[in-house]
Amino acid sequence: PRPRAPAPPTRFPFPIRLTPFLPPLSLPTHAIMSAPTTREELKKKLGELGITLLAEEEHEAVMTCEKQVDCVKNKDAVAKNLLLVDKKKSYWLCVVKHDRNVDTKALKKKVGAKKDLRFSPDSKKIIGCEKGCLTPLAIGSDAEHKVIVLIDAKFTADDPISVHPIGEAGNTATWTIKTVDLVKYVESYGNVCIEMDFDKLAEKKEGPNKKGKQQKKKKGEKKVNKEGIEVKKSENPFKWYSQCIYRSGMLEKYDVSGCYVLRPWAFNIWESITKYFDARIKLLGVKNCYFPLFVPERNLTREKDHVEGFAPEVAWVTKSGETDLKEPIAIRPTSETVMYPYYSSWIRSHRDLPLKLNQWCNVVRWEFSYPTPFIRTREFLWQEGHTAFANRREAEEEVLTILQLYKDVYEDLLAIPVIKGKKTEKEKFAGGLYTTTVEAFIPTSGRGIQGATSHCLGQNFAKMFNITFEDADKKKKHAWQNSWGLTTRTIGVMVLVHGDDKGLVLPPKVAPVQAIIVPILYTKTREAVLAKGEELLKTLTDAGIRTQFDDSEGHNPGWKFNKYELKGVPIRIELGPKDLENKTVMMVRRDNGAKQTVKWDELALVIKAQMSAMHTDMLKRATEVRDQRLRKVTSWKEFVKAMNDKCMILAPWCGEKAAEELIKEKTKAMGNETFDLGEDGTEEVCTMSGAVKTLCIPFKQPELPAGTKCIGFPHKDAKMWVLFGRSY
Repeated sequence: PRPRAPAPPTRFPFPIRLTPFLPPLSLPTHAIMSAPTTREELKKKLGELGITLLAEEEHEAVMTCEKQVDCVKNKDAVAKNLLLVDKKKSYWLCVVKHDRNVDTKALKKKVGAKKDLRFSPDSKKIIGCEKGCLTPLAIGSDAEHKVIVLIDAKFTADDPISVHPIGEAGNTATWTIKTVDLVKYVESYGNVCIEMDFDKLAEKKEGPNKKGKQQKKKKGEKKVNKEGIEVKKSENPFKWYSQCIYRSGMLEKYDVSGCYVLRPWAFNIWESITKYFDARIKLLGVKNCYFPLFVPERNLTREKDHVEGFAPEVAWVTKSGETDLKEPIAIRPTSETVMYPYYSSWIRSHRDLPLKLNQWCNVVRWEFSYPTPFIRTREFLWQEGHTAFANRREAEEEVLTILQLYKDVYEDLLAIPVIKGKKTEKEKFAGGLYTTTVEAFIPTSGRGIQGATSHCLGQNFAKMFNITFEDADKKKKHAWQNSWGLTTRTIGVMVLVHGDDKGLVLPPKVAPVQAIIVPILYTKTREAVLAKGEELLKTLTDAGIRTQFDDSEGHNPGWKFNKYELKGVPIRIELGPKDLENKTVMMVRRDNGAKQTVKWDELALVIKAQMSAMHTDMLKRATEVRDQRLRKVTSWKEFVKAMNDKCMILAPWCGEKAAEELIKEKTKAMGNETFDLGEDGTEEVCTMSGAVKTLCIPFKQPELPAGTKCIGFPHKDAKMWVLFGRSY
């Protein structure tokens, strides 16, 4: 065999090939071990190599690395495995930290790949791994030694590294060995193994070229702008959304998958929403309170339908230090079972009713395939109202009153049109009598999204928790109850509906900064412009307009214009030397880019008028787009076409759950949607179900002609119109 190329020192105590541009070694047949095909054979091979299995954990089948992390004890040891291929059918298996994003463009240059690297669909053919079961322990199946293994330098030689074993359903277990042993195992089959510092891949060397001159940007070469939006909303709405919320300063990623840091720009918007809604529910007699985060298992499991509905989403606390708790404690997914044991002791007489409480808090819901910031997160902020009444009439009146307030939040505050309706029995809140909802629409993805819900719980929970009262006739009765909630999802819906290719477009009523003053400075007029800017700042602030004056140094006015467009500030005010002469400013609206010259003494009034017009225009545009994408159909052919055209669908329905489920299954079989979220070729995708489900039964029902057939069961007569659509 050809001798190995000399290798620089590494942290591994045995040679690791650092020349990926050469073909694999042609080792003699007797030097290469036979490949194991079962877990038992794999254990035997590890033993023959003197490799100790540090941990062996069984768990449910997991299709993603994030799911695997949730199932194991040593989460930091979990490796993400990516099989990449280039145009020449050369393969690289990247074994990286579970939270690592791989820059495939930079990696292509590093390993000398031909054309762009892409994720190989041939893992079964190349190393015998089914989808979701990719593991470097299957390298023995690479009989032709095509695959070069790249191990993340973050895994030092003695670090534990956790991967799936081989065999059928390999993703139902996680095995842990030392990194140094994984390298030994890979090389025992004659495959090349390289320690790769992925952190340095994208680093660009700056400085002079060979002639001592600074490198110039090639003609036509696009400059990568990590401070602005690089993709069009219409072309890749999910990647656009990701860039929007992070680069505008709304969110920061957190170390726990599905959890995020809400930065002041986003939290200020949430504060505006809470202030608006809180003031209105207090007018209804609702009082704020706070209940603990933890739910005893015996309380959560008391209501069968309720616990079954939330069981997959519940996160549990089972230990205190190293000591097992006597009873597992759930982290609240919602607070019915937290609050109602106390309602049973507080409510004794009809004089104790109605009881109207609300709490602003966080909840944790753990089970979902992928996180979408603001839209689907494992922890989120919300308000949850829990009320009790003496009779059904009062309870149902409140359900609709609260639902109207939710509609007002979306339309009056966020300029987002919503449709009010009732959920089907299949989609209602677990354990409740019925659920009402406001449904919004995201045009770029063609998906509906549940905006907020108001549930009539009936007397079900009252019976479970013994919430009874003595009425005026001395008769004991069960209370009628409601619960209702609004979450930080509102912010995500706002971004998705109003944002454009430049970034956020914030409705003026919730914008943290409503007007930004940007000075245009020259040496001779610098002091005068700055002085006038400060004066205008005070004038607008005194007029109740949330205003900032950006007199910071280091960036020119154009850069600042782009910055505040990205952040979605509704009004921009430009102030320069000519404006001093004319005693005017240039005012620019964020939503439509309209410019207007305004006199200093009229500025506050004009801004207020323009912000009001901006809200009206934003709501009007969003409503028109929504209505254009709302299709009324009566045949399955029309239904499928509307679905493929990314529309919400109003279709006749017989009211049977089986018909609803059939539609969901038929559309699910048509395939999922996968969207690239990563930047610069990094591996970050989200896969969304292609299934169409019922969104709601709209309160406003068009006339249903006699003899109209159900869209799901054409042999049955329809009873109502139902809103269908793909959803988040």
